Amino acid sequence: MLVWQGQPVADAIRSIGVTEVGYSRWRWEFGGLKTDQVRRMKELEADNAQLRRAVADLTCDAVSTRDSASNGL
Repeated sequence: MLVWQGQPVADAIRSIGVTEVGYSRWRWEFGGLKTDQVRRMKELEADNAQLRRAVADLTCDAVSTRDSASNGL
């Protein structure tokens, strides 16, 4: 809203306590997305992390089972 009032972007982000680097990173990552799209992306990232952990756990179990079977022969 500060920018719409004619304040430069650098001054506006400083006044709300955000660094220029933080703003640039946010804009690069989320600049073209609407609020609901950002929320959905965050949900998908959380789901993806959960699936990666599940795959890692299953892989460890499979390796452990394989190692146990090969040691018993």
